[in-house]
Amino acid sequence: MTADARPVICFVCTGNAARSVMARRMFAELAPGYRATSAGTLVLEGHPMSSRTRSALRDHGLTDPDHRSRQFGTEQAAADLVVAMEPDHVSWVRRHHPEAADRTATLPRLVRDLPAAGTLAASVAALGLATVEVEPWEEVVDPASGDQAVFDDCAVELHGLVEALAARLPDPS
Repeated sequence: MTADARPVICFVCTGNAARSVMARRMFAELAPGYRATSAGTLVLEGHPMSSRTRSALRDHGLTDPDHRSRQFGTEQAAADLVVAMEPDHVSWVRRHHPEAADRTATLPRLVRDLPAAGTLAASVAALGLATVEVEPWEEVVDPASGDQAVFDDCAVELHGLVEALAARLPDPS
């Protein structure tokens, strides 16, 4: 069996039960030339996504029945790009996995600033992410304490952001 040589994009949220799960699944659909993974910064390992996340994904014609939450660790820090859902996640990666700091940014910042030309590595390097000051506008708000409508709104926001990110990334082939 051959190892998957596609560039890895790791989506990160807090519990790996809502935002990163939805973003990962949407990205996998939109950018099959990349391998999408997800993880969280404070995770109860092995839990399925919430029923509200499942329903929000279903509204986008997507499922992910095999998802189980996982803690961000060394494997995820090796990703070609780490896509965080909020400034606190970027700070957490910088503290716990400084080797990934130069490849870690929030989804809104990447959509706004990632150069749309060149290789993924060159585009990410051009941003100087290890020292970028992360700002409050970069947050995709956690729907965790909300009702189904809050999860659905988050999924709509994520779909737009993930679609924009996929459009900015170079064809990895």
